[in-house]
Amino acid sequence: MNRDRIAHVDYLDFVSGDPDRKSAFIKAFGDSFANMGFAIVSNHGVSAQARNDLYSVAKRFFELPDDVKRRYEDLSNNGQRGYISKNRESAKGQKVPDLKEFFHIGQDFPDAQLEELGYPANIWVEELPELKRIGLEVFRIFSETGLNLLRAIALYLDLPENYFDNKTQTGNSILRLLHYYPLDSVEGIPPGAVRAAAHGDINLITLLMGGSAAGLQAQTLDGDWIDVNPSNEEIVINIGDMLERHTNGRLRSTQHRVVNPQDLEELKKPRYSTPFFLHPNSDMDLSCLPNSISAGNPKRFDDITAGEFLDERLRELGLKKA
Repeated sequence: MNRDRIAHVDYLDFVSGDPDRKSAFIKAFGDSFANMGFAIVSNHGVSAQARNDLYSVAKRFFELPDDVKRRYEDLSNNGQRGYISKNRESAKGQKVPDLKEFFHIGQDFPDAQLEELGYPANIWVEELPELKRIGLEVFRIFSETGLNLLRAIALYLDLPENYFDNKTQTGNSILRLLHYYPLDSVEGIPPGAVRAAAHGDINLITLLMGGSAAGLQAQTLDGDWIDVNPSNEEIVINIGDMLERHTNGRLRSTQHRVVNPQDLEELKKPRYSTPFFLHPNSDMDLSCLPNSISAGNPKRFDDITAGEFLDERLRELGLKKA
């Protein structure tokens, strides 16, 4: 396999009951993560209707006046739920904020369980009551799809297929409705600002329905940038920092970015996408798997829990104050 190629795989091969098709899926899927940190999956369980409904309600939310949207921004929750306004998030190590705004939906647990886990409650929009129904349904679908894909990853890592099953049930997963807002001119862009600066994701894996416009790029092992362009019927999966740590680098958390359009007319158009960041339970031990450590690949990461790592990264992103 070309190590700069992002594999396109069919999830139906994994659940076909045919051992050869299943094995081929696991190898192609896992090798793509080892080389590029990305894979593109068809027949994944996220329906076109769910996709269209989510994009529609996201577009309607971001078209609300800024003063209305800010009513749903709670600065005390460190950007974990509700609206996060423009110029609030910067990529790790970047001083210039990204050209975006977004809305977060998390676990819909009872208040007592949220308090026990230390998670904030979801924030719902009075002007768009359908956001709750649609958002939670897509959250549920992505949670199930993500766990199914983690089972394939577990087998690639020579772990039991259900290795991740009890490690993600109460994870602080987040569905992000993301809006890269339009700009009238190149002169209006702060120096060095892009729609999303190069970064790695925090979590185990990210599931992403294709954006409404081009722009997503991933970095190869040689440092080159390649476009990531799934069809509307496919979803992009990429490895997050937590899984890279847990596998001692065997699976790669790839730097990726969303670049500004070169065409001025495209810059004047909004771009929407909806990543789902699948997190493990906060107490999951992210220590390097024993079978990932060898003389040729010594232990590269300190021991840490998922909750501790998330807290550390939120501070680095400027969403949580020290």
